[in-house]
Amino acid sequence: MFISITLSSSMLDVGKWPVFALLPPEELRLIRQACVFGSAANEAFYVTVNDEVFALGTNCSGCLGLGDLQSTIEPRRIDVLCGKKIVSLSYGTGPHVVIATAEGEVFAWGHNGYSQLGNGTTNHGLTPALVSTNLLNKRVTEVACGSHHTIALTTDGEVYAWGYNNSGQVGSGSTANQPTPRRVSSCLQSKVVVNIACGQLCSMAVLDNGEIYGWGYNCNGQLGLGNNGNQQTPCRIAALQGVNIVQVACGYAHTLALTDEGFVYAWGANSYGQLGTGNKSNQALPTLINTDKERMVEVAACHTSHTSAAKTQSGQVLMWGQCRGQAVASPHLTHFSTTDDVFACFATPAVTWHLLSVDGDDYLTVAQSLKKEFDSPEISDLKFLVDGKCIHVHKALLKIRCEHFRVLLNETDEDAIEVHQFSYLVYRAFLEYLYTDSINLPPEDAIGLLDLATFYRESRLKRLCQETIKRGISEDNAITLLSAAVKYEARDLEEFCFKFCVNHLTAVTQTQAFADMDHDLLKNFINKASRYGAFKN
Repeated sequence: MFISITLSSSMLDVGKWPVFALLPPEELRLIRQACVFGSAANEAFYVTVNDEVFALGTNCSGCLGLGDLQSTIEPRRIDVLCGKKIVSLSYGTGPHVVIATAEGEVFAWGHNGYSQLGNGTTNHGLTPALVSTNLLNKRVTEVACGSHHTIALTTDGEVYAWGYNNSGQVGSGSTANQPTPRRVSSCLQSKVVVNIACGQLCSMAVLDNGEIYGWGYNCNGQLGLGNNGNQQTPCRIAALQGVNIVQVACGYAHTLALTDEGFVYAWGANSYGQLGTGNKSNQALPTLINTDKERMVEVAACHTSHTSAAKTQSGQVLMWGQCRGQAVASPHLTHFSTTDDVFACFATPAVTWHLLSVDGDDYLTVAQSLKKEFDSPEISDLKFLVDGKCIHVHKALLKIRCEHFRVLLNETDEDAIEVHQFSYLVYRAFLEYLYTDSINLPPEDAIGLLDLATFYRESRLKRLCQETIKRGISEDNAITLLSAAVKYEARDLEEFCFKFCVNHLTAVTQTQAFADMDHDLLKNFINKASRYGAFKN
């Protein structure tokens, strides 16, 4: 099973969203980020390669941020947001819109009947305004909106909330609307939150230790607490004790959670099959979804719809729930390449579930041209012979990209070099990395590449190998990966693998790899796990 890791975000085509249909091709090619929202998916924002921000659509409640209530079929520029570098965007059903910038600032505009803009009033906001109360000295990295409330996550792992609070979705301990940002404390007071999401009237938070908390409306069981009572402060989902959650996504009244092992749990409303359980019965407790043993790397849902989606490690996309009017009660394999395609083609309304990143280039960039020429004998001037196989490369590029080759190729005029220290698979992956800045290897083979990266002192490649290994860790291979991390002095990876082993201690200690573990490594593992509290009753 292969995992492709790069340092860039996924790229999509906005052409699947009809609201963009009138944009000329030359404008579409400039788009780098986009969001489609509104009761009929009839409002949109997009950001160009020049960091200019444009809006178009019906402009309900002034949600386009243009300073007026006029609808516009042609894009109009939002001057105050140009150059702001948006990193997170969410919207409500009013609609109101909230963004977080790369500087950690929060801007909000649109419907404000319940103070969901956080400015202390209930006046609609026609232009983006800085949300400052209690956030001036904070850097916000992620925002999420319910129907009429907003939550924000800071770099410190704190959550702030404001707006409509009829069901406790602001987490303040009451049901009074919250006019300005207020820290969600209670049992989150000393915790570090890493991911947030909102249903229509509820809020969810994932902690750095894998715990998940929910608060707000719960009449469909969307908080996963085993009951249907609303909660005015955060409550931990006890049923997921011992399961490490890494991502949460909320639909209209259902919730999806992804574990560190790639499993998906679902709970809440299920009248459209949106839990993927094969039936239409609501579930007040987290239920493990059958995904045919495929490891999932992303779950997707949107508070405006009853549609669910997930992406597998191998790049396949599944969908279930309400799909263009049909109730699909079990995960259905699609031909899509991203979960965004599911919402563009099958959700009602067909809005985006998160901020899109878009690549509209129809020409080859420098990076794409280099990638195309890797291992192509046509214009190469050097080949490596590894395990009896050839890899065709270009001396100039290798000198530019790698200090090892700069020295080696300055000392030789050979047009063929034999390599015996590394396998063909590993060495080819290394050379391909020099052309593409990415690696495409299963985690077990990434260990060999980690060895090479350590030997050649390629620190960035070493980081990529560690990320590949992290995303591919399982109970079966955790000890093998931990051993490799120790051997190659990859401290961050070692700590990650160790924590995974401790969190899955019973299963890990029953594997053959644990039985074959090096004596010194086993001794150190037991000592460290003991200090970590792994053996306490």
